[in-house]
Amino acid sequence: MRLSLTYADASGAGWIAPEPDYMQRASHAVVAGDGTWLIDPVDGEGLDEILAPLPAVRGVVQLLDRHPRDCAALAARFGVARHETPRDGVPGLPLVAIPLADRRWWREVALWWPETRTLIVAESLGTAPYYPVPGGRLGVHPAMRLTPPHGLAAYAAERLLPGHGASVSGPAVAGEIRTALDRSRRDAPGVLARLLRHRGKPPA
Repeated sequence: MRLSLTYADASGAGWIAPEPDYMQRASHAVVAGDGTWLIDPVDGEGLDEILAPLPAVRGVVQLLDRHPRDCAALAARFGVARHETPRDGVPGLPLVAIPLADRRWWREVALWWPETRTLIVAESLGTAPYYPVPGGRLGVHPAMRLTPPHGLAAYAAERLLPGHGASVSGPAVAGEIRTALDRSRRDAPGVLARLLRHRGKPPA
């Protein structure tokens, strides 16, 4: 499967796997510290081309316990460590870990990159079609609608790198995140109805 490059700049690169299309499984390569860090990566055709201009891979970070994706395989391929839901942060990666959920069925950590005002969120926030309500660019995951991660509203983000959907950026991002969190419960019926229109249970 050919990966779709979604952005490439001094901060790294992002790509989306083509299947399943409505899930829009997004991965990110973050250039920070002394190298490149792969965040919830999906492997596929074109990955070598995406990573070629970037510094050497220093680690693989899995932000959601049920997001194994290709983390283990890529960590082995590059000979680096895989960091699964690193609540205390990742050595060598100058990003702040934000624990979002610690349940038996859902353990998730987000990352805050102060230097670039970037939030990296694997699952709780996203931009794939089943996340936002009409008129919005982003939203809370359907399964988190009743218990949204309100703590994310404290970060003055100017960019969101989600695990599902394209990244969004600009001065309005922090306000959009706050709005999505505030409206999470109220918008739940519409989001769930849209999700139920899709069939099957694709991989994370």
